[in-house]
Amino acid sequence: MIPVRRPDWRGRLSTVVEAALQRPFEWGVHDCALFAGEAVLAMTDVDLAEGWRGRYRTPLGALRVLKRAGHSDHVALAAALLPEIHPAHASVGDIAAVQVGDSLVIGVVIGPTVAAPGPADLEFVPRTEIHRAFHVPFDGEGA
Repeated sequence: MIPVRRPDWRGRLSTVVEAALQRPFEWGVHDCALFAGEAVLAMTDVDLAEGWRGRYRTPLGALRVLKRAGHSDHVALAAALLPEIHPAHASVGDIAAVQVGDSLVIGVVIGPTVAAPGPADLEFVPRTEIHRAFHVPFDGEGA
């Protein structure tokens, strides 16, 4: 089931991003994939991260859980759950894969940047650096 945004999605997304500014990075609790899942949950009331939280505590553990579920990595999981769009078409609320340091992470488009938890804090990467993007549809859009 592809989630659809609620009418009040913008305010809900802002709340998630603001809360993430105060949370430290923690594998299986507050990492890039779970942050993206929280953003989608806030915007749609559909929890795409259900069943993933707390199942790993390291990057290797995350990869093992993903591979057992049939996904090569967290970006492949996003591609399995949401329709992929060209990075140039990504807009506020869409999920995007961006480079943070040595890692490809997923976050949420929040305007001219993509917000994603990095090793220390929430990172803000320019939209122009999006590698892959995934659309969170609006009602009546027919994803």
